[in-house]
Amino acid sequence: MTSNTDSGTARKRPGVRALASAVALCGLAAIAGCGKTIIIGDAPPASSSPPPAAAASSPPPPASTPPAASRPGNDTLQLVDGTAEQHGVTGNGGTVVGNAVQVRPPRWVQLVAVRSQTLDAHLVDVNQSTLYRFDGDDANPSRSACTGECAVTWPPVTIQEGGKVYLRDVHTAALGAIKRPDGTIQLTIGGWPIYRYSGDSAPGQANGQGLDGAWFAIAPDGGKADSRT
Repeated sequence: MTSNTDSGTARKRPGVRALASAVALCGLAAIAGCGKTIIIGDAPPASSSPPPAAAASSPPPPASTPPAASRPGNDTLQLVDGTAEQHGVTGNGGTVVGNAVQVRPPRWVQLVAVRSQTLDAHLVDVNQSTLYRFDGDDANPSRSACTGECAVTWPPVTIQEGGKVYLRDVHTAALGAIKRPDGTIQLTIGGWPIYRYSGDSAPGQANGQGLDGAWFAIAPDGGKADSRT
């Protein structure tokens, strides 16, 4: 199902943030099953207010303080080139469709770039559900502003800690992950948190494209997928 990941696993490096830039590449060519990992970052708080200035008498933090990405509570995800089916994996890993409730995060997630009659290159999951980005979110650093009822209408694409992400025709270096306020892990592309739309109940639907002028199908690099005329 998967290849030996010992040689392709990225070492945790200092200074890695929510964009999970520590992605280990296995050579210049795409190698099916080549193991890589990304580090999950903690999303910053929703408030955009700057932190209060430290008192003049406050001593600087000790040099030995570990970076946020290496502190306890973070984990890694393994990236796998190719679809789950290509690696002998069947089923959907626990990913649900439409307005079905995602009771627990999937064991694995698949992201594939496709084109349709209405959209240029965009991402779909293992169920062929269109994936979206939200203009109200932030990409640098990654932060989701979609919580509560918003997250019911637009379910975040989540995954279990230590899970696998199967990729095809996706910009590997653009993939990242953050921890949402409820502790679940949400995948990001180009820093943008990604979502499904509860109004897409059949494969290939993109009923969320352009809704409220803020929701758009996400391209393989994190940009907005262009609509075809």
